[in-house]
Amino acid sequence: MPYCVQCGNAVGNSDQFCGKCGSRQAAGRPATPPVADFMHGVSNRNASLLCYIPMVGWVAAIVVLASERFRRETQVRFHAFQGLYLFVAWLMVEWVVSPALYFSDWSAGFPMHRFFTRGLQLLIFAAWVFMIIKVSHDEDYKLPIIGELAERSVSEQRS
Repeated sequence: MPYCVQCGNAVGNSDQFCGKCGSRQAAGRPATPPVADFMHGVSNRNASLLCYIPMVGWVAAIVVLASERFRRETQVRFHAFQGLYLFVAWLMVEWVVSPALYFSDWSAGFPMHRFFTRGLQLLIFAAWVFMIIKVSHDEDYKLPIIGELAERSVSEQRS
């Protein structure tokens, strides 16, 4: 069954106009409906909020950055990059800082590395929650180091 070349509505083989949108149908119209962007119903604020969900927001950030819907939305892309960089900071604490402090000489007596790494993890988690609150109130906030990286990433993609 053929579909409308404009809106994707099912049309008959001999129809010259779409019954839904009224657009003229080409002779060689596609046999499959056009693929709609799966992010078309998501608002800018909700997309930004999804990027800051602790531990899984990186998935939403990658989806937002890959979506055609948010290609020109610089603020949403900024939040996607900032959420992604927060997750990278979490991974760096888990995979780099914690093992490095564990095997250092000064942690032999009292396990100070646990308090330090847990403190860093708590700080990153608090940044996620803080950014969720800021974005839910439609306030723009740039985190100290990560925000600069995110801003630079967005500006590099514009040029």
